[in-house]
Amino acid sequence: MDQTKRQPPKTGWRFVFLALLLAVAVSGLVRSLWIDVYYIPSESMEPLLQGGDRILVSRTSFQAEPIRRGDIVVFDGRGTFAPLNSGKGPVVDAASGITQWLGLTGSDTTYVKRVIGLPGDSVVCCDAGGKITVNGDALDEPYIFEGDAPSIQKFSAMVPDGRVWLLGDHRSLSADSRSLLGAPGGGMVPLDRVIGRPVQIIWPLDRFGPIPGPPAAEPTTENGQ
Repeated sequence: MDQTKRQPPKTGWRFVFLALLLAVAVSGLVRSLWIDVYYIPSESMEPLLQGGDRILVSRTSFQAEPIRRGDIVVFDGRGTFAPLNSGKGPVVDAASGITQWLGLTGSDTTYVKRVIGLPGDSVVCCDAGGKITVNGDALDEPYIFEGDAPSIQKFSAMVPDGRVWLLGDHRSLSADSRSLLGAPGGGMVPLDRVIGRPVQIIWPLDRFGPIPGPPAAEPTTENGQ
């Protein structure tokens, strides 16, 4: 009588499963410590960032150097900006959590804006020339969306220690620190809520490229040299 040999159990699927788990674990570690992917859901940061962009955000940039005026930051808006959405807290189900983790959809509590005022700054709109001033000096803002004014809403704010004042580049469409002047915290975001700095647009491919930081401040004399 013919003897049939016992086949060893197939281990290929187990290897694939373990490799997948390892890849997810490594990706999660990298994204929690160094760099993450975020989706831009609106036009509030145009022209630099457009709705539908996927960006890489460095979590370590501001560990190496402090936040400067003009920096773009991604931050957790809970307790400061999150009331802009609605009176209710965000509802995140499993599906939306996965798509947010993959950078396919936005978060109800994560925002991207530009730093205008640092701790201790006095931010005012506007001077006789229609420009926002910080500590009495008019800001030159070449990044503002073409045709927009620096702000049509008048305001005067003193930025407290440990917080920053933030505006979107597309001022006419951006809900930002101006929108929360009367709310608790005055629309000023704690520094410890800053997640990181956007460094690269990765999607769509025709917009692939680095995201520039603010220009380095050049010392000037009375002669402008």
